[in-house]
Amino acid sequence: MVKPTDSLIFDEAGDASHQFRRLCAIMACLRDPETGCPWDIEQDFATIAPYTIEEAHEVADAIEREAWGELTGELGDLLLQVIYHAQMADEAGHFDILAVTRAINTKMVSRHPHVFGAESRDKSAAQQTADWEKIKAAERAAAGVARVGVLDGVALGLPALSRALKLQNRAARVGFDWPSTDEVIDKIVEEARELVEARDTLGPEELAEEYGDLLFVMVNLGRHMGLDPEAALRATNGKFTRRFNYIERELEARGKSPAQSDLAEMDALWDQAKAAGVK
Repeated sequence: MVKPTDSLIFDEAGDASHQFRRLCAIMACLRDPETGCPWDIEQDFATIAPYTIEEAHEVADAIEREAWGELTGELGDLLLQVIYHAQMADEAGHFDILAVTRAINTKMVSRHPHVFGAESRDKSAAQQTADWEKIKAAERAAAGVARVGVLDGVALGLPALSRALKLQNRAARVGFDWPSTDEVIDKIVEEARELVEARDTLGPEELAEEYGDLLFVMVNLGRHMGLDPEAALRATNGKFTRRFNYIERELEARGKSPAQSDLAEMDALWDQAKAAGVK
């Protein structure tokens, strides 16, 4: 067991391999039941998983903002999550970080025969995606895994928009898809009509179901248009934030807060923000 006094913990020099081992040692120290951090010792897979998701989103946020100076730290935070889970797995006797890195290395080599094998690289990205799925199926068959459904393996923990997109992509691979955006838009109109009817006649559970149906079809429209719904909504969230910040600044210049304003004034300032090119 690595102790906090181990020289590896405090050695900031060295190459990537050294720094990786150092991070593993730091995590082991934090989890030491006698000398570690009480908070870290109390955690388990379930309590850490939300932080893992959060850190992945923060990486995506830094990339979206092109905040390259922040990305180093965000990637480090995400890497720590991998080390954290591997450390807990090691303690429980499931596997260790060596098994994690060996498994991903083996997978990446075996699933890229056009790079690491004899196959030709002269194929499209779409063909490479199809080949990837064939290799995965062959791996499952070789491992004796029972038949896997088309939608199996799409992670439940994904953001809902991203999971909807993955589910639809899986179904489309076997032909369960509308031929064009025209049919998708017709379905959006239908689902919007059903949502209005639910609002007027049904309870909250049915209303939520109809609302979910509409969101699901909106994801499908984005997919048909080659758009990532998660990225599109994230961009719109950013635009809304910047324009509302503009409203707050303008109101502050007038000696007001949003709570002291009204919809008409704030809506006019929103239009002003648009005209000023706030995106």
